[in-house]
Amino acid sequence: MRRTRLAAVVLAAALVVGGGVAHAQDILQIIKVFGVGYAVRTFGPQINDFINSLLLSRDVATQQTTKVVPILSISIGLDAPGRATIGAAQVAGPRAAVQRVQAVAALDANYQGVFQIRALIPVDSLEPWRSLRRVVGVGVSAIIDLRI
Repeated sequence: MRRTRLAAVVLAAALVVGGGVAHAQDILQIIKVFGVGYAVRTFGPQINDFINSLLLSRDVATQQTTKVVPILSISIGLDAPGRATIGAAQVAGPRAAVQRVQAVAALDANYQGVFQIRALIPVDSLEPWRSLRRVVGVGVSAIIDLRI
């Protein structure tokens, strides 16, 4: 019942955002973004435990507190159009600092196809485009790619 409501809310949001004239591909993109964000928030602790177990089994365990949060990516291309994507990342650091992290802002820049830079910044907001506030002392320890 709860998942049915969530699906209805996501579909309604997609239709509202699309203004009633959205193409099917646009609606699917919106659903994917909401779905990935929901999955990261819901299954973050299990993903985090899996990563920690994997690292422990390879003898490279993280000795700090860890947490899985969404990655919010914004691409800035001087010769290419920008894009925005969502994914997930594990962050690590002191407990108090890790608890403040809400997302990882990924800033991508491309200069004429010659080089690309990707800066991963743990932030204390799910809206880093409004105010980019780094959480000091926290680093990104893993990137989680979700196949869609």
